[in-house]
Amino acid sequence: MALDPATRERYSALFHQQTVPARTVLLQEGQVSQRAYFIIKGCLRVWVNHQGRELTCQFFFEGEGVSSIESFRAQKPSEYTIESIEACELYWIHREDFIRIQQEQQHNVVFLQQYIEVIYKRQVHYMHLFFSFIRHTPAERYQRLMKERPDIIMRVPQHYIASYLGITPVSLSRIRNKLLRS
Repeated sequence: MALDPATRERYSALFHQQTVPARTVLLQEGQVSQRAYFIIKGCLRVWVNHQGRELTCQFFFEGEGVSSIESFRAQKPSEYTIESIEACELYWIHREDFIRIQQEQQHNVVFLQQYIEVIYKRQVHYMHLFFSFIRHTPAERYQRLMKERPDIIMRVPQHYIASYLGITPVSLSRIRNKLLRS
């Protein structure tokens, strides 16, 4: 969540900068989340382990925030892993500090609107992804991804994209080759 400048300035001491290389696990599935991350530069992915296979749920880029929200809020084990795909520059905030900001800013309309917008966007993303798996073939999902999120196609390794689309890397390669031929 991008805080408004006044709020960011007021709480700047609570945010910690961190640089991590690619393939760094920031939160392991099963751990209880104590941090929320804000991406300055780089890309993070959220994934679950399903019978030994990594299934990618979402990608996050510059200007976006990510945490295991249920784990972060309710202090339950995370259902998924958060990992860097690229080298990343991040800000993170500890759970207690974030809760303190929320409590102090509960009457700040701008803060609340920004917080609601972040939650809304994430909810809409997951609804679209869910319906896409019902309505579209893997090839159609890939074509929609190319049209709607070319940044993912350009920056994310193909095996993560295949996982995100719910297919194998071999199937994605076939889809891509077929599209190139047509």
